[in-house]
Amino acid sequence: MSETGPIVSLAQLPPGVTPADRADEVRMRCSTGRPVAMVDFRIVSEDMQDLPRDGASRGEIVLRAPYLTQSYFKKPAASDELWAGGYLHTQDVAVMGQDGFVQIVDRIKDVIKTGGEWVSSIEVENLIGEVPGVQECAVIGVPDAKWGERPMAFVVRKAGAEVGADSIREKLLGHVDTQRISKYAVPEAERIAFVAEIPKTSVGKINKKQLREQAV
Repeated sequence: MSETGPIVSLAQLPPGVTPADRADEVRMRCSTGRPVAMVDFRIVSEDMQDLPRDGASRGEIVLRAPYLTQSYFKKPAASDELWAGGYLHTQDVAVMGQDGFVQIVDRIKDVIKTGGEWVSSIEVENLIGEVPGVQECAVIGVPDAKWGERPMAFVVRKAGAEVGADSIREKLLGHVDTQRISKYAVPEAERIAFVAEIPKTSVGKINKKQLREQAV
């Protein structure tokens, strides 16, 4: 974030720390990292309560440091929102492990709140992307009368592939069995849409705003 320049976390192994195995080392080096000196780095719930460092509890990253952006030029309302509660709100959803390493899992605007749980749209996208025959995927939250929101997946098939909604759900339910994701993260078959392409922004990012408009 330009608001947090130059740096608030660093993904390097602390002095004297030896990873348990190769996978643990990859996790550390590929994470968002650990807070650096002079940074008050918290992961909090919607009511600004600190969440457990268990690698699973998801909340927003909020920060304090001497060099963070203090306000937006001529935008007092946005500035107050940025610093609500005395911390800079990043809008990033993350988890923190017992070793202090942080991993960003989504953006608040993209996270899906369903059945009282937060579901990472990025995590579901990555898992659907592992299904044979899937070329690309985007996941958004759509309104639901019972659960508040439910995940909806837009999927682009590879040329000649015949992958269907049932095979995608079967793959995701397998990850539920291994507790990689919750059952709330699995979209219903009718909420898996196969499309020719997924809209992108001018910088090549998935245009989830447009997808939400299409889903209404």
